[in-house]
Amino acid sequence: MTVTKEVAILGAAIDLGTTRRGVDMGPSAIRYAGLSERLETLGIKVVDCGDVLAEIPEVASVRDERAGYLPAILATCRQIATRVAEIAGQDQKPLVLGGDHSIAIGSLTGVAAHFRENGGHDIGLIWFDAHADINTPETSTSGNIHGMPLAAILGRGNEQLVNLEGFSPKVKLEYCAHVGARDLDAGERSLVHDLGLRDNFFTMSDIDKRGMLECVEDAIGIASKASGGYAVTFDVDMIDPRFAPGSGTLVRGGATYREAHLALEVIAEHGGMRSFEIVEVNPMLDQSNITVELACELILSVLGKTIL
Repeated sequence: MTVTKEVAILGAAIDLGTTRRGVDMGPSAIRYAGLSERLETLGIKVVDCGDVLAEIPEVASVRDERAGYLPAILATCRQIATRVAEIAGQDQKPLVLGGDHSIAIGSLTGVAAHFRENGGHDIGLIWFDAHADINTPETSTSGNIHGMPLAAILGRGNEQLVNLEGFSPKVKLEYCAHVGARDLDAGERSLVHDLGLRDNFFTMSDIDKRGMLECVEDAIGIASKASGGYAVTFDVDMIDPRFAPGSGTLVRGGATYREAHLALEVIAEHGGMRSFEIVEVNPMLDQSNITVELACELILSVLGKTIL
């Protein structure tokens, strides 16, 4: 088991990528649950870098109906990319707290930029999510950017999102793995097959048939082929709503409490993770704070906490 030595927490309190309000409260709620103190009990040095600046819908301009609040989301993602690259450059592990999943465009750009500029390394990616998040403005039925970040990271979709920080793709197709999908739009299913990514997608059906352990080990194998290691982004709606009701796009039939922990424990055991991000925690929709508590517990697992 690899225990992380030092992490830098960065909050991204933004809910512009979704139509359900409240995920901007996620970073504060996770902090209030004692995240830093819990990490310190593992012997991890914690630096809290505060939050990036983010507009709120009441003052942000929608402009493009196919990619809602694009200018404001881009501005926030640029900040996230810069801050994450700085954190990585100080030999700290970025721990990003969302916010909706549009923030992954910024966080993964920052990680990729750091390793690109320091040794010319590629970065791999493991994406945990009930949804593919691989829509483009042309395929999206909602225009919500939190359904588009994986496409942008892989070089598909809106040109401004794709070319954030001047390079694309942030992650090459062969180094990207997705775990937990069970709700894909028709355009997303087509793109997954057109890009040749089906073998890199470990759906809930695959997990049912093969087990979480085998699927996550295969995902790690894919992401670990990148010379710079890999990033992990975790949408809490990957977990079944029975265990994580505090999210805005719930889909029944997700991972159990223990399956989610197992997945992240295996990642910790393997090593090679360069950053971790958890998103879509919505305290306004939570029940007795169980999703916020679970988010803290999952962070501890992926950073090295064990039962014994």
